[in-house]
Amino acid sequence: MIGYYVHHHGRGHLHRALSVAAATDTVVVGMSSLPRPREWSGPWLELPRDDEGATPVDVTARGRLHWVPELDRGLTARMAEISSWIAAVEPSLMVVDVSAEVSLLARLHGTPVVTMVLPGDRRDAAHDLVHSVARRIVGAWPADVTGMVTGLDAHRDRLTCVGGLSRFDGRPAPAPPAPDGRTVVVLTGLGDETSWDVDAARQQTPSWTWHVLGAGDAWVDDPWDVLCAADVVVTHGGQNAIAEVAAARRPAVVVPRPRPFREQDAMAAVLATDGRFPVTVCPELPQTGWDELLTRTAALDGSGWSAWNDGGGAGRLAEVICEELERVPAPARSSGTWS
Repeated sequence: MIGYYVHHHGRGHLHRALSVAAATDTVVVGMSSLPRPREWSGPWLELPRDDEGATPVDVTARGRLHWVPELDRGLTARMAEISSWIAAVEPSLMVVDVSAEVSLLARLHGTPVVTMVLPGDRRDAAHDLVHSVARRIVGAWPADVTGMVTGLDAHRDRLTCVGGLSRFDGRPAPAPPAPDGRTVVVLTGLGDETSWDVDAARQQTPSWTWHVLGAGDAWVDDPWDVLCAADVVVTHGGQNAIAEVAAARRPAVVVPRPRPFREQDAMAAVLATDGRFPVTVCPELPQTGWDELLTRTAALDGSGWSAWNDGGGAGRLAEVICEELERVPAPARSSGTWS
């Protein structure tokens, strides 16, 4: 049995966990501040939030961690629940996507840890510590892509890149867009604090049909058919969004959002310079030139996304988990049930 921690910001971490859990025969216990998703087949531990207390105090422990507000009841209850679960179940492995604090907590209990690493600048003390104690570090981008993350030089012997992975991998695509179609889909994220204002873009492109998907009333749980019908997708630079656009094999305009550790900036820089991927990267949402931008991007070959996401990412991450489980001595491997 393994634990799988899912960060609650956005939905990308959850979608990745769903794909990986479906690709392994091991009992996977999900844990998150998110409610149990209906698609999750195994046990689920819903954790208290650690960001709803009073004004947080010293959240980084003087720069050594990422989120440990002093005297926060939610944080105390959250960590206590994880500790109690580890003590009761004795899991063979913990997969963490992502939290420096949960990774360290599991390791302090003697539980081996596999941690995901996100793009960006990860040279800070907390990332360096968690990458030091993890058995394996997993990046969800292709192994032959460079420049995605800084700060792993001392840990690259334990880094495995599995490629982009999407909840849509393996799903048959509907019929492609008509050759003369002019449809653009705007894909924002559930974790975005504000939506893009695309009114100016609409006004400049009267011959294009626009669909905006994102937070609030525009949220669509399953955007697969809409994505596949797009001639161009306009999206931010989050890993999940890029993986889903790649799975649909649609050309994209990528506009990175501000994120901690320059996560999306790193992603956008790689996509812009690699040369294999059907993208046009803009540092911010353009105010003019939309018709030319969309027409130029629509002409790119969407099949180039196969170099980013070949559909096997979840399976390769499941293989990493299985490899680490094989390293656990047989008497220590948990085999009981829990719910």
